[in-house]
Amino acid sequence: MTVTLDRPASTRTRDPKELLNAVQPRVKHLPINVLDSGMTLWDREVALLLRDHTMVRDMAERILGNAVMYTLGCMEHPEVHLGVGKLVDIGVHQLILDTPVWWALCNTYNKGRYKHHSPFIERRRDGLCLRTADFLTSIGFDIDEELWAIDGTECSPCDDKVPDSH
Repeated sequence: MTVTLDRPASTRTRDPKELLNAVQPRVKHLPINVLDSGMTLWDREVALLLRDHTMVRDMAERILGNAVMYTLGCMEHPEVHLGVGKLVDIGVHQLILDTPVWWALCNTYNKGRYKHHSPFIERRRDGLCLRTADFLTSIGFDIDEELWAIDGTECSPCDDKVPDSH
């Protein structure tokens, strides 16, 4: 399959923060104190990243933003094989682990189907990570090139071992 990477000049850049926060009305099972606090989903996921990983807020937001881009790219384009490096994958795993949020993402952006996470054991070293970054740019995302270049050719992709997996 050939993927075209040319982006029309009129395409608006898609904001991962807005796209994540847009699923908040579909989240059914978050702890009541989180929703009552006025915290957005974006702030929630950043706070969870900061709780579980040693990083500053700016890095957590960069990782989360690129993880949202990757996740939506996988959901919107299941026909394209995509993969992430270790750093962005931290954010992908954060989204998956917060299952009420993950389910809302699936309902909103994956036509209501659950998107499975089925990773390979061995990392790939064929440049898929960099091709994924190019693809995400082609569908309107402003990727963080530094985050994608860090892992460059070392990728942790998932495959279609189970239905609708990324």
